[in-house]
Amino acid sequence: MPVTVVVGGQWGDEGKGKITDILAADADLVIRYQGGSNAGHTVVVANEEFKLHLIPSGILHKDCTCLMGGGTVIDPLVLAEEIENLQARGHSCENLRVSYTAHVVMPYHKHIEKLAEEARGRDSIGTTLRGIGPAYADKARRLPRPVRFRDLGNAQQLRKLIADQLSEKNIIIQHKYGQPPLSAEQVFEEIWPAAQKVSAYAIDGQRLVQDALRREQRILFEGAQGTFLDIDCGTYPFVTSSHPVAAGACLGTGLGPTAIDEVIMVCKAYTTRVGAGVLPTEIAGEQGQFLCARGQEYGTTTGRPRRCGWLDGVVARTAAMLNGATYLAITKLDVLDELATIPVCVGYEIDGIMLDTMPSWPDDLEKVKPIYEELPGWQQPLGQIKARDDLPTAAQAYVEKMEELAAVPVKLISVGPSREQTIIIQ
Repeated sequence: MPVTVVVGGQWGDEGKGKITDILAADADLVIRYQGGSNAGHTVVVANEEFKLHLIPSGILHKDCTCLMGGGTVIDPLVLAEEIENLQARGHSCENLRVSYTAHVVMPYHKHIEKLAEEARGRDSIGTTLRGIGPAYADKARRLPRPVRFRDLGNAQQLRKLIADQLSEKNIIIQHKYGQPPLSAEQVFEEIWPAAQKVSAYAIDGQRLVQDALRREQRILFEGAQGTFLDIDCGTYPFVTSSHPVAAGACLGTGLGPTAIDEVIMVCKAYTTRVGAGVLPTEIAGEQGQFLCARGQEYGTTTGRPRRCGWLDGVVARTAAMLNGATYLAITKLDVLDELATIPVCVGYEIDGIMLDTMPSWPDDLEKVKPIYEELPGWQQPLGQIKARDDLPTAAQAYVEKMEELAAVPVKLISVGPSREQTIIIQ
């Protein structure tokens, strides 16, 4: 594992946290390269569950340095709480670093996002209301200069930046949404205790990455969300505000693209999505509820039930192309244990034309008709199986179908939530 990127191949929630945790055992540096506390990674170690929103999953390996890169947006309140929770459970977080240049999610970002979503009514995007979009919007606007992570250690500078931001934002809050203005001093007082705690983790992230490359250390990049929530490659406008695709590892850290050696694309054995937007293989009724319940498909961040669908081979193939995937990691194969037959989408039909990759225009994607192939189920538990060849014949055939559809070989197969319930293919 010289330089490896772990990326979600669907709409997020694929189980990247578990895969990152496993691979981090052999890594020197684990880097979260984009997103914010709208992400949620769940890792199970010795029957103990850890829910992480900002901190990379590698934090559970004390000899591994964990960096939150400049492409992330950091909520100091969430980060401080996450650090405290990990410390209370025996993880010091001494191996955590945060890039100076990461932008900061402030209370006014969350307030404005909530007002905007309420104003949209039925046309709302269905965001997590964590202020991620407004923080990235400020990053792109540049002036008044937004708060960045290194600013959190300087009270005078932080006060000034908050006042500059509210000089514009209060006009929007008052005149567009009819709400009272926010007090700059109150925002400062709300954020300052957490800012003091987390600012100690600030570092020159680009230098850390480049030094690790020069020393030929093993580097693992961890993406949040998934390919089709990417702001450019995803099902716009129902996407996130950053670049979850593998190329985002370069944008969010200062890594040159030729430095990447492998891209591991994580896909569930079926498909899920949170919030609004197209989901071509979505299952209505009892079968959808069955997958949701059996797979415990509830958002780590929001607690919302995820919409469930059958495996979409067109999504897998397109994601593999967009990410330059070299390997596939399959998660939650065990969720399908009880099914007698399992439909798999092998193509789309739109206006009489067959497609094997996703159309990029959202209106076209809304019109596609999935073409299904029925595969036999295995109807036996997989949780204790340790090798691919020991899987039931039908389960092996299902894995082979996923490889065929994605046109990428499988490297890991998850057959349960814990670290130990993972088949690693050498």
